[in-house]
Amino acid sequence: MILEMKVPSPGESITEVEIAEWLVEDGDYVEKDQAIAEVDSDKATLELPAEAAGIVTLKAEVGDAVAVGGVVCLIDTSAAKPEGGSDTKTEAPKEETPTAKEIKEVKAPEVKTSYATGSASPAAKKILEEKGVSASVVKGTGRDGRITKDDAVKANPSMGSPSTGGNRGESRTKLSMLRRKVAERLVMVKNETAMLTTFNEVDMSPIFALRSEYKETFKEKHSVGLGFMSFFTLAVVRALEMYPSVNSMIDGKEMLSYDFCDISIAVSGPKGLMVPVIRNAENLSFRGVEAEVKRLAIRARDGEITVDEMTGGTFTITNGGVFGSMLSTPIINPPQSAILGMHNIVERPIARDGAIAIAPIMYVALSYDHRIIDGKESVGFLVAVKEALENPEELLMDGNIKKALEL
Repeated sequence: MILEMKVPSPGESITEVEIAEWLVEDGDYVEKDQAIAEVDSDKATLELPAEAAGIVTLKAEVGDAVAVGGVVCLIDTSAAKPEGGSDTKTEAPKEETPTAKEIKEVKAPEVKTSYATGSASPAAKKILEEKGVSASVVKGTGRDGRITKDDAVKANPSMGSPSTGGNRGESRTKLSMLRRKVAERLVMVKNETAMLTTFNEVDMSPIFALRSEYKETFKEKHSVGLGFMSFFTLAVVRALEMYPSVNSMIDGKEMLSYDFCDISIAVSGPKGLMVPVIRNAENLSFRGVEAEVKRLAIRARDGEITVDEMTGGTFTITNGGVFGSMLSTPIINPPQSAILGMHNIVERPIARDGAIAIAPIMYVALSYDHRIIDGKESVGFLVAVKEALENPEELLMDGNIKKALEL
């Protein structure tokens, strides 16, 4: 029996996927539920499991776009499993290699030379002069070897320059559907929003002191570390409740505001940046946030994150500091209206109680859509985040550290 394997729907609004990589070859024997391909949608990269055991016949190539419901391969379920349990291929009959006598010599057509050979048309001459390229190093494709305008456009300015003897190779790699979609969304944000960024700095000393004292006990009790993300997430939740316009989006001619906080967190995965969502973060404790961050990060790292887990979100937190970034202007994650950028923590001199002190300082940035968020609200929001991070015991823990950390 021949089974047609069709592309399942990865999620709502997705109409096609792209074959990112075949994990098997044409003619291989596959087991049921074995991952046979990775497919890209405009939201995520997913594995395609075999629906039955048998010999597979591929019907699409890497890079092909296949509509949801389209056939990507056939599986011959009547084929017997190869002896020894190893995958085998159905070998195609070998073609005989022609002998030297059977190969006919083909002469290249002779190019007629004349006064036009190597000379540039007026338009081509102007382009070559602008590029600084000599006509003598350009091969003309026009009649009798004349240099055309197209030849001049394609001419490389490095033509005729002395070689340095170094490697000058280049390669082209097709962008995945996910990467192309991310690029489109980033350009859209820059073109369609009035994006501005405001900055501030945070003295991380109080959080350092809390983590130093309680992180081991916290990990023993909850089997998860006490990181920075829980402090930032809960500080953001508090600020969103104080400034609800930051927790809003533009929907046509209306402003859509939310009474819940779904916080998107940017994490690095094998296929690039993923943005899974912590749902109803306003109801989570420090332990709850850390456990959810760990769960989502592991799923993203292992390539198991689903489209549903990355859909939605009312506000985004991104941490460029893990890569060493000192300061940046993060780009809004549409259709959201704001994003908070964390950066690296560096010991810097600050003024404290009239004296110079050295403290671990993080620069933070809030990019926001000025169409819906005013400057007063954006600055106030970031100041509220700063205040909560610099006084977490009072503003995030209600003065009871052990109760807040569930110790």
